[in-house]
Amino acid sequence: MNFPSELKYTKDHEWVKVEGNEAYIGITDFAQHELGDIVYVDINSIDSEVAKEEVFGTVEAVKTVSDLFMPLSGTVLELNPELDASPELVNSDPYGKGWIVKISLSDVAEVDDLLTADAYKALVGA
Repeated sequence: MNFPSELKYTKDHEWVKVEGNEAYIGITDFAQHELGDIVYVDINSIDSEVAKEEVFGTVEAVKTVSDLFMPLSGTVLELNPELDASPELVNSDPYGKGWIVKISLSDVAEVDDLLTADAYKALVGA
């Protein structure tokens, strides 16, 4: 399983890549393995301010639907446009082309509350 050290992680299995005042968010390699084949991503919070730990959408796999929890407070700027045609990118490239949303951060200091790759590995027992 892959745990890129340059990313931050949540206990709810989302990853975060911070670039200045914006961040890309997706689900971890661990999460996509647990869910199985992703068939649909539903984000109903585009252009909305979402507080840290609030639900900002769902990921639908063959056998289940899981809520996505916002790791940092911010405004959802965009959904990954490639996911409409290819939701399986979340499985095949969770840390690259499989990102889910891009947000504008409300409070950059919240990044300090996220898990490092090593802390996330310990959480999932890897």
